[in-house]
Amino acid sequence: MADTEDLKSAKEFHVDVAQASTPFPLKGCQHLDWGLQNRLSQIFDPGTGRTVMLAFDHGYFQGPTTGLERVDLSIVPLLPWADTLMLTRGILRSVIPPTYRGGLVLRASGGPSILKELSNEEIALSIEDAVRLNAAAVAVQVFIGGEHESRSVHNMTRLVDEGLRHGIAVLAVTAVGRELVRDAKYMRLATRICAELGATYVKTYYVEDGFDTVTAACPVPIVIAGGKKLPEKDALTLAWNAVQEGASGVDMGRNIFQADDPAAMIQAVRKIVHEGASVEEAWAFLQDLKGSLPARPAPRPK
Repeated sequence: MADTEDLKSAKEFHVDVAQASTPFPLKGCQHLDWGLQNRLSQIFDPGTGRTVMLAFDHGYFQGPTTGLERVDLSIVPLLPWADTLMLTRGILRSVIPPTYRGGLVLRASGGPSILKELSNEEIALSIEDAVRLNAAAVAVQVFIGGEHESRSVHNMTRLVDEGLRHGIAVLAVTAVGRELVRDAKYMRLATRICAELGATYVKTYYVEDGFDTVTAACPVPIVIAGGKKLPEKDALTLAWNAVQEGASGVDMGRNIFQADDPAAMIQAVRKIVHEGASVEEAWAFLQDLKGSLPARPAPRPK
């Protein structure tokens, strides 16, 4: 029993102050369950509503990739500047320190290797294992227009149902086949289908003509894929254009871990995504950091 001696009467009821309820800042996610919103706040910085995701799940179909031969040496030093990691459960368990405090997005689809037809993927991760690993989200490839379109969409909707049951977000990753045109019309189609069928947020490619219509037509957040390795200033321009036209952040891999100075590059990307820096400001910041010992960032608010 609690000690009831000298128990004071409660009196600080503040009857003249309405109860506050801070609205969730993320597009289209205000009506999700508390646990799901909390997990999304591990992915998207609550202060900016944006994210810098570090993607290094390439090995699930490519095997050892340039820059990812030793994830413990190339990626682990970058963890302080990543809001979120996009990775496989195998790499998470074997390499990533359990002291990492950011969000985890686990690759949940797979099957064929780079030697086969990639659109023929299956669900490759149970939601129970995602919960066991404290994942904030699971990622599934969706091949709109691909040979196995219906299967990939069904993979996504199954994960959406399981994710909602357990409070885990689902990231739909839109893939573009070689025979499809990577333009705003296709991106509007692919991202809208994923959102309509329940994806919590969507990853897609930036397109130069009409990307703002892609983000406007999608009722949930969009993050852009970094794609192939670009010259560093071009990659910063890609990030700046995307957030200016409505993207809620970036999911970059090769443009960070294959950069001349990956630690400097991810910090320069953060300048654009979270601080609103221009390309020239981020570029100058990158040049100043290169070759120097970067300072560790302040921890994210708990």
